[in-house]
Parts: sequence; C-alpha cells; structure tokens
Amino acid sequence: MSARWPEGCGEGDHEKEKALVDDGEWDRRSLLRGAAVLAGAAATAPLLGGAATALAGSADADALFKAGKFEQAGRAYEEILKTDPTNLRAARQRGYVGLLANQFPDAEKYLKLALQLAPDDKDANRFLADCYIRQDKFALSVPHWRAAGQEGSARVFEAFRGEPYQIHGDIAQVRLLQMDPQPLVEGVSVNGGPPKRFTFYTGAASLEVSATVAKEAGLSAVASSKMDYLNGKVWRHGGVLESFKLGGIELRNLPVSWMEWESGGDVETDRDGLIGMWVFYHLLTTCDYAGRQLILRRSTPEAVGKVRVAAKRAGAEPLPLWLARENALHSRGSITGVAGSTTGVVGVGFGGTGEIAAGMHEGTAKQLGIRIDYDRPVETFAHSHPAVTYPCYPKEIRLGNATAKDIYSYTNPSRPLDPNGFDAPAHFSHSFYKPYNITLDFTGMNLYIARGPAT
Repeated sequence: MSARWPEGCGEGDHEKEKALVDDGEWDRRSLLRGAAVLAGAAATAPLLGGAATALAGSADADALFKAGKFEQAGRAYEEILKTDPTNLRAARQRGYVGLLANQFPDAEKYLKLALQLAPDDKDANRFLADCYIRQDKFALSVPHWRAAGQEGSARVFEAFRGEPYQIHGDIAQVRLLQMDPQPLVEGVSVNGGPPKRFTFYTGAASLEVSATVAKEAGLSAVASSKMDYLNGKVWRHGGVLESFKLGGIELRNLPVSWMEWESGGDVETDRDGLIGMWVFYHLLTTCDYAGRQLILRRSTPEAVGKVRVAAKRAGAEPLPLWLARENALHSRGSITGVAGSTTGVVGVGFGGTGEIAAGMHEGTAKQLGIRIDYDRPVETFAHSHPAVTYPCYPKEIRLGNATAKDIYSYTNPSRPLDPNGFDAPAHFSHSFYKPYNITLDFTGMNLYIARGPAT
C-alpha cells in the first residue's frame, strides 16, 4: 500500500484520480472507463478454495490476510508476535489489519512497534501516516510521509494550522443534475465563491478543483510537480482550502488539489471540481442513485441510528467496510459464472464514470466460466500507459441483497492480482448501483445498500 491520491480512469470519460507516488512527486494515473477494472478488480484462484486454517506460522497468517479474512489474520499475527516479538512483518501486517477497519488504537500500537523494529520501513511509515490523517492528526503524519519518501504529502500536511476538517451544519441533501457520464451536483461554494458544479467519486482521495476555480479562490500551492498525462504534460498542485460548502454542510481548513496543462488552462472542462474520499469519510455519506441525490450528514450516533433503522426496514443488513490505501473501499460480495461462484472481499466505488457494473481479473472470469468477449477489445489507458480490456458478462454479481444478472462488465488481463495486499474477486462500479441507495458509515465501518430512493 502506498500513500496515494488514487488512480483514475481515462479513455474519454475522464473519471480521474490523483496520486502521490513513491518518489515524492505528484502523479496522475489514468485508468479504465468505469474505473472498476483497474481500481480494484483483483481476483485469484486461491479465493475459490476452502477457508484457510489459522496456523502458527507467518505463511498461514499471510494466507488468511490475502484471502480477506482480516480478523483471523489479525489474531494469527498476534500469536506470531507472542513468540517472536521482533517479527517486523507480523507487526506491520497487524497494524494494517487495524487500519483497514479504522481501528486506530490497534493500528497505531502495532505500526509503532514495527517502526521500533525498523524505523526506515516505508510501508509501516505509509500506513501510520494514513492512520494519522484519518484522525486529522496532520502534524503527526508529516515525518512518516517524509520517511516513506512522500515529500509532496509531507509538505501539504505540514502546511496546516489549526483544526482541519472543521464541520459546520448538519446535513446537505442535493439533487444530481445528471447521472451519466458522471454524476454532477451544483451549488458548491469554494472559499465563499459563486456556485460551482462538482462530480464525486470515492475512489479519489482529496477534494479537487479546476485550475480556474483555484485561481478564483486565491489558492496557493504548497506542493507542485510536473508529470506526463495522456498525451501531454500537466502541473499538479496541492494546498490548503479555507472553505468548502455544499447545501447545509460546510467544511473548513481541508486539503485541496488542482491541475493545469503545462501550457496553461484547465485539464478538466466538464466540471469545476470533484469531491473525494477524504471529504466523505468525515461524514455520514449516502449516495442515493435511485433517488438521484447526494446526502451528507454530520456523523452522530442519532444519525447513524436512523440510517440503521431505515436500512433494516428495507431489508438491508449492515455489510463490513474496509478502507485501504486511503481511498480504496472494500466490502464483502460475490460473483457467479456458469461454472461456479466465489464470495469474498470486493472493491466498491461510488460516483465516478462508466457504463460497466464490475471489473474483474481475467483468471477469476475464466475459472468461474464467465464469457469474455475477446473479439471486442476496448483500448484505453492504465497508469498513463495503453491498456486493452475485454467485455465480460457474469451470471450474477451481488453485494448484500443487491444483485445484477448477466451484466456488462470488463476484465483487464494486465491488472495485478492483489494491489492492496489481499485478493478481491471483483470491483463493483457506477452502473451496478443505479437501482439502489448506499450509505457509508465510517465510524462503525458499515455499508448499507437498499433498493429504491433513500428515505
């Protein structure tokens, strides 16, 4: 896992996400139309077998983790540390398990242990930096970004003064102007400026604005880098935003990013900005596809309780929620073909662009007997390099009680099997969610998905 502002898509739809890469430079990564295929569609044959057995060795703990059995893996890593307290990997991985579930005391305890054993360990430093920014402890994150080689992130987070992500107001309930090719909301005010149109995507990390909006808002860059992007060069900037307001919710003192072409001008021309994961995980977020609205609420026990009651009334049980690499959301779902099915950790992304319902690894599609249309390749970009993907048609994909049958999806043969260190049979994307409303509770780390508009 790297400390990233995440991967985005390309090929016309331009659902794009940003990243801070290992050399400390700001980077832009273009991904597939639909974002799902490259963002998290990792699946392998080991997921299709029986449950792993927790034994006392590192290999067994790692196998549990790779299979997405995080609680069992956490206990197995703890057993290793009881007999071998100097085991760096066990300490780091146990900290990562805590981080995935926003269990911050556990994450800090074991990641600090890992850094006592190896102060320069980049992965442990990245995890701990992420752990601190999720808790708005920006100053504590800075030395760990720097130790991980993430100088751009270090400069952004050390620029903050005072409390970040100050929340004012209780609820923003705004209609979608459009659903495709990307959802748009209007009425966003940046630093008190006039209303703007923003899209949203949980697969992107920071709040993003266009270069024009950045100039209008008087933003100053505290970290900048030039990079290749598609067929040109762009500048990527990061800074501190005084105010972001949507409906009845205002956030103050938060990270922001923007891009401009080397020759000047906006990279994005179909929107004024993008709301990303770091905004969403500070709130109780409902992506109401069926009701064509975005609902952001202050996350209070009362608000969470109302969501839980409404979900239960709709027959939606809470699903687990895990967050990897700052922005890579996962839950538990299943995928079925004519030759079988598998259930396990799946990537989930809300908002963004694309006509596909899911992306999956080629090996999973083949083993499950899912038809892959090799006669109709889709040429696109992945990680700023050309990539070819293929349509495929799973018999069913499922997230809780939400299902789609014989649905148009993609497979990407070149996608790594486990980009976050664990396997996932699929990544569910934009089109899958259209009949549903989804609420993300980052305090209890639960996902609720129910058919129809939110009530």
